[in-house]
Amino acid sequence: MEQRQDRFSPDPRYLVQVRHLKQYFPINTGFLKTTMLKAVDDVSFDIKKGETLGLVGESGCGKTTVGRTMLYLYKPTAGEIWFDGQKIVPGPALTQFRRRAQLVFQDPYSSLNPRMTVADIVAEPLDVHKLCAGKAEREARIRELMGLVGLNTEHATRYAHEFSGGQRQRIGIARALASNPEFIVCDEPVSALDVSIQAQVINMLEDLQSRLGLTYLFIAHDMSVVKHISQRIAVMYLGHMVELAPANELHHHPLHPYTTSLMSAVPIPDPRESRRQKRIVLEGDVPSPLKVPSGCPFRTRCSRAAKACAENAPEFREVSPGHYVACHLV
Repeated sequence: MEQRQDRFSPDPRYLVQVRHLKQYFPINTGFLKTTMLKAVDDVSFDIKKGETLGLVGESGCGKTTVGRTMLYLYKPTAGEIWFDGQKIVPGPALTQFRRRAQLVFQDPYSSLNPRMTVADIVAEPLDVHKLCAGKAEREARIRELMGLVGLNTEHATRYAHEFSGGQRQRIGIARALASNPEFIVCDEPVSALDVSIQAQVINMLEDLQSRLGLTYLFIAHDMSVVKHISQRIAVMYLGHMVELAPANELHHHPLHPYTTSLMSAVPIPDPRESRRQKRIVLEGDVPSPLKVPSGCPFRTRCSRAAKACAENAPEFREVSPGHYVACHLV
């Protein structure tokens, strides 16, 4: 991962490259007073073609904002997003990018229009991007998409409220696949589902990836789910990227104190091993993103914090091949 530089040259090995992404929101904090909420602050990462990059962190850390900003649902405050060697900027390139990159929403109950039939929901990208020449081709494509995600084509005339949560999420995935995308942001796609249904949806996403050559950014807060589906995992805290490494490397050798705490909370099915596992409980509360601590954002909850942690923000650097961390103590 390249360090900050004036001119960035895209790497053809990567489908998506994000550089120094920032997303600030103005918040009214008093009479005629506005404070910037730093939801995402200087985040950089790459995603290879056909890869799944997991993005984890506790609620409010900026995971969803990263995904939505990458797709330009929010206009970035600063930074660059490169897709397949092209910089994404408002204009014709953005329209083409939105056909090639899609989003699967977290809540299958609120992300589907209750006034539209399943067929119309799935076909919405086909209509927006004018991908079908006629009605017959449109109907054939709807049947194909519903079959891809394991839905009965006879359900095409029904409405979303007639389906279970898992079936609704399959409808959302079929809609995301309609425009033949290469990249999909999965924004906590299984967090609202029962555990048994979660496994079915995760396995389906993996099958679709192998069949269609998809690339995923998989956003979640469940480390065990992310480890199962991801080749690499990135960890966020309070709008900052604190660690990025291959999934197995991060699982067995976490370096950042926050990642170490997250990994200690993952349940272990072996009772004996679980008893030997030392749980690292963080003290204090997550600081407000309106008042981010100076220096390292994690220092107020870190038991190892030193003087340097309060004075300077740690650089997000590569400490071993493919393993990046932002910590003065590593």
